[in-house]
Amino acid sequence: MPRPVTMLPVGLTWPGVPGVTLLGDAAHLMPPAGLGANMAMLDATELALALAACPDDMTAALSSYETAMFERGAAAAQESADIMEILISPAGAQGTLEFFQQ
Repeated sequence: MPRPVTMLPVGLTWPGVPGVTLLGDAAHLMPPAGLGANMAMLDATELALALAACPDDMTAALSSYETAMFERGAAAAQESADIMEILISPAGAQGTLEFFQQ
């Protein structure tokens, strides 16, 4: 059964909200090209490190985390979108073969 592929626009950001942040698919939903779970685990690790580095200033910790997450998430989302474009193109099998031969 066909399923729609849903993603957020590449490079989407939002203004910070005190005491609230997002990670994983909630922060950077992208096509299923093998990057999402790794991004979520890295988000969680970087968020924990940011909170540990600024235990008395959650706003600074979240801002630091989000700045890095937005940049990293945009790069991964673009890579994921590029891979998905290869996979669903009319020459998908040939494009996939060429991708892995690089």
